[in-house]
Amino acid sequence: MPRKPSDYDTRRWIQWCPGCGNYAILMAFRQALAELDIDPEKLVIVAGIGCYGRMTNYVLANGFHVIHGRPIPVATGIKLANPELLVVAFSGDGDAYAIGVSHLPHAARRNIGIKLFVHNNSVYGLTRGQVSPTSPKGFKTRTTPKGSIEQPINPIALALASGATFVARAFAGDVQHMKKLMIEAIKHRGFALLDILQPCVTYNYLYTYQYFRERVYKLEEEGHDPTDLNRAWEKAWEWGER
Repeated sequence: MPRKPSDYDTRRWIQWCPGCGNYAILMAFRQALAELDIDPEKLVIVAGIGCYGRMTNYVLANGFHVIHGRPIPVATGIKLANPELLVVAFSGDGDAYAIGVSHLPHAARRNIGIKLFVHNNSVYGLTRGQVSPTSPKGFKTRTTPKGSIEQPINPIALALASGATFVARAFAGDVQHMKKLMIEAIKHRGFALLDILQPCVTYNYLYTYQYFRERVYKLEEEGHDPTDLNRAWEKAWEWGER
């Protein structure tokens, strides 16, 4: 009997802010698992520290909640110990691109078959709204009242430069497209990075659902060749207005 998204529901109370992009990511992930008919016993979810970290509580699977910045090395160890498992690491922009950023290039170049799905909301939401590595220059928070003085990191460019064989970006406001990219990432033989633009409705006043809806577009509808690394590098640096 085909599996349904509800088969991966743990029936736990979900503790996210109303309107949080995490809900859509959770929905897309359950749908992707059902479409691929993934056995929960063969699935391991690794999550670090952040609002998204509760993913291990909300998906019926083997879960491993790790310390800040370490989803990638723990996921790598699990995959090496048992290559038959599907190992998906969930991380946030602070978790993956700040304290844990040193692990990303090595995961990419080793090309071990773990999947990294990053909830990128460009702010530290769990600790109430500090700038993160993907916050734009000038972004004002309680701890940066005059605005961030740093340029944001480019995770797509970093992954490409490190030799990643699957790099994609999704928007939490488009569940079906996000599900499609998750399925492609899971099917990919090797390391896969899916960076998900996820609005934080509580602390990020700039990167809202409306902001992204007015700017994001699908590369596949533009005739993009995913095998063209030079073109991918150019696209990696696109941001803001087209």
